[in-house]
Amino acid sequence: MEEKKLSFFERYLTVWVLLCIAIGIALGKTAPEVATKLNDFSIYQVSIPIAICLFFMMYPIMVKIDFSNVIQSAKTPKPVFLTLFINWAIKPFTMFAIAYFFLGYLFKDFLPGTEILANGEEVELWRSYVAGTILLGIAPCTAMVLMWSYLAKGNDGLTLVMVAVNSLLMLLLYGPLGGILLNVNSMPVPWETMLLSVSIYVALPLIAGYLSRKWIIKSKGMQWFNEKFLHWLTPISITALLLTLILLFSFKGEVIINNPLTILWIAIPLFIQTIFIFSLGYFFFARLLNLSYQDAAPAAMIGASNHFEVAIATAVILFGLSSGAALATVVGVLIEVPLMLMLVSLCKKTSYLFNN
Repeated sequence: MEEKKLSFFERYLTVWVLLCIAIGIALGKTAPEVATKLNDFSIYQVSIPIAICLFFMMYPIMVKIDFSNVIQSAKTPKPVFLTLFINWAIKPFTMFAIAYFFLGYLFKDFLPGTEILANGEEVELWRSYVAGTILLGIAPCTAMVLMWSYLAKGNDGLTLVMVAVNSLLMLLLYGPLGGILLNVNSMPVPWETMLLSVSIYVALPLIAGYLSRKWIIKSKGMQWFNEKFLHWLTPISITALLLTLILLFSFKGEVIINNPLTILWIAIPLFIQTIFIFSLGYFFFARLLNLSYQDAAPAAMIGASNHFEVAIATAVILFGLSSGAALATVVGVLIEVPLMLMLVSLCKKTSYLFNN
């Protein structure tokens, strides 16, 4: 059987993001009215063109999830409990603490200035960057983690179960957790907009994915779904992601040019958070629960990686495409692939620590 590998796009995701930064900055300099007009075409702060792009970023992820696997969680309670505990009881709060320490204290003098959010309020830039990291911290990965688990030779069936359970919990917990932490960060959170964002960018593609998956498999079969439909869908998802990033950077180009180290300052707390959460789950809790390596690796990786599509979508709808929060979520995309590939390699080299 042919070995599954990262696709060309997935392997060089960091390169594509860097290209989007360059194209977006050039667009912002040469034709700033293009992105502005697209972003202004909105309803209740929801940019319609961006909403369409973000839906097609999310739908391919949700359509891959088999929610019938949720009932299997009772058969593997320990790893499922571990990933839920890390994702919802630890990760959001450590992300806030680490980001606030670095961006709001240590690097504060390197992140000067204020910005006007989509709702007209003025906030300090560093608070906006912290808000973006918060949105990343409350979004457990439900897409790329399937690949990370496979590459680490983890339990693929268990990974699907954990992805399904976390996707359902995201509907319930993403809004309340985000609202609480953003308020602590003194960022304005219109609750109606927060609920709308969860509905548009989580619930809608989740329901659409569930129903269309069921219908397509029933009418065309599982093989056609996997080999034809998903293959056709992937370029749409990639295009939507790249268009969104280009538009985002067309707004943030001036900030990056004037403060070229901004991305580095944001990346440092995200890097530390990822390593910390992975180490906590993999080297401490997984061994404490006496998990096998095949269960420990995916359980730790779901916590370590982020659902950056949801984070980007929420930052855009809450604070605007030109916000520092949106920029911070994209930095998460920038470092995700190389960092997670490093952790995959670490898992394989330390598998001997677990009872297999």
